[in-house]
Amino acid sequence: MCGIVGYVGPRDVIPVLTNGLEKLEYRGYDSAGVAYVQDGKMKVVKTKGRLQNLRDKLGDASQENTIGIGHTRWATHGEPSDINSHPHTNVSGSLAVVHNGIIENFLKLKEWLQEKGVHFVSETDTEVVAHLVNYYYEGDLKTAVMKAVKMLEGSYALGVITVKEPDRIVAVRKDSPLIVGIGKGENLIASDVPAILEYTRDVYFLDDNEVAVIKKDEIQIYDAYGARTTKEAVTIDWDVTQAEKAGYEHFMIKEINEQPKALADTLFPRIHDGKIDLTDAGFSDDMIEGIRKIYIVACGTASYAAQVGKYVIERLARVSVEVDAGSEFRYRNPVLEPDMLVIVISQSGETADTIAALREAKKRGLKVIAITNVVGSTLSREADAVFYTRAGMEIAVASTKAYITQLLALYMIAMEVGRIKGKLADEEYARLLKELERVPELSKEPMEKKKDLQKLASQRYMDQHAFYIGRGLDYAVAMEGTMKIKEVSYIHAEAFSAGELKHGTIALIEKNTLVVALATQADLLEKMMSNIKEVKARGGYVFAIVQERDAATVADQVDQVFTIPNVEDLFAPMLSVIPLQMLGYYAAVSKGCDVDKPRNLAKSVTVE
Repeated sequence: MCGIVGYVGPRDVIPVLTNGLEKLEYRGYDSAGVAYVQDGKMKVVKTKGRLQNLRDKLGDASQENTIGIGHTRWATHGEPSDINSHPHTNVSGSLAVVHNGIIENFLKLKEWLQEKGVHFVSETDTEVVAHLVNYYYEGDLKTAVMKAVKMLEGSYALGVITVKEPDRIVAVRKDSPLIVGIGKGENLIASDVPAILEYTRDVYFLDDNEVAVIKKDEIQIYDAYGARTTKEAVTIDWDVTQAEKAGYEHFMIKEINEQPKALADTLFPRIHDGKIDLTDAGFSDDMIEGIRKIYIVACGTASYAAQVGKYVIERLARVSVEVDAGSEFRYRNPVLEPDMLVIVISQSGETADTIAALREAKKRGLKVIAITNVVGSTLSREADAVFYTRAGMEIAVASTKAYITQLLALYMIAMEVGRIKGKLADEEYARLLKELERVPELSKEPMEKKKDLQKLASQRYMDQHAFYIGRGLDYAVAMEGTMKIKEVSYIHAEAFSAGELKHGTIALIEKNTLVVALATQADLLEKMMSNIKEVKARGGYVFAIVQERDAATVADQVDQVFTIPNVEDLFAPMLSVIPLQMLGYYAAVSKGCDVDKPRNLAKSVTVE
């Protein structure tokens, strides 16, 4: 949600800002703007709509050897408009602010400032910050920012510049991510790593309430009390070419095709001497031995990975697992006891509700394992153990390779918990590991059948509704399948446990209703066939996804069959989800949707 870029150094600041914002488009936005110092004055250019609108408005403007900040806004307070776009300034226009997050007490602060004669022009909460910093400014921007943020309630990542101190950016964060890029003769700030990879791979991840003063040849970091502090730089090893489409029409299909590599990169470096080795994640036998129950907390797509994880951990380790949405966990006062473990999952590691769940668990004295894709993210810094998924940079808003590697992480954790607790015999452990090692190569096969999915999408992309059904692990995958088609093609889709159809849902099935049926589990195939027949009896159009071994059994009972290669049933979700991802993608392409930037959505949800 929203994107921030800031730069101080000798380059032309405008392309640095706009190129950085372009790398953050995946975060979701509805307006964009920049502010930079030019000849001792603040220049602000902002506009509603896509980044190209901003580039058009900037024209051939350029300004070297100066400072600037840029922003892509995802509307919270006030509709998308030129006026509500960031950056926001003080009344005189000498000071500019960009902000990610939500200022919860902005109305009270706005009224207080208005009583002092301050005139507001926008509907946003962010404009309060600009006026508040200006109110406290007495010649030192850092001090003014520190005084201002003490008045703020809510979440924020801020970048502030003023013409009165034209050599620096002051940045601060609380509950919203912000990084400092460490260059040579130039330095940057950003809300996410891709924005700065073109200029540096060395970054500081700011912690809550830390304030950074960024000059072209110096970075100073202070704690909440104004004392200088030191931080360890992190080197980002992502391949910068992952931020390019590399000949693909969209990032989403590129990332679907990168899944075999992402699986291999996540799995094989962690296998040593015929065993899974999670020491790099801080995973230990002591952490697991006394655990009686596990909570898995996540949001969105990650929560559907969690549903798969529940099935797998309970089956392999015989430990009770409860899955909870981060937005519910933090408010429902869950029963947490010392013999429980919490696993939190977030691609970005910055999902606000998931971070809150982690903090609640740690406050209650529980150990927390984080599954995330981003080194140095908030989850990774605050968890007791961190499983990095090594999916590489994921740009498309609709998660694919991050999701599939989250599944793999949960499988590996499940096998280790089962081994540690003595519930998974050595022979079964070895057999499953051998099967798991086949998955990266097997995952290539569904992509080779893309024409079948393109054909179905071309026939059904105008559907208003679709239903996805499955049992057991297939039901968990069905939920993720509906997420993909909903978020990129805007087709209303719902997932149901197939056994629940007759308990009301079947009333929605009529002639030619699309029903995607997942039937990859041998012990449930007969039951699934009964459910499929119930759908066909009411005229539904059934697209079935099965393992190759069952194609002949299912083919004459459905309208279309898509096969995945034969695999251990337990691991089928890592293969069966791929055609569902592709179906969503091709339906969106057929409709002409903006696949990588679906309406109203953001890649990283950093506010409640």
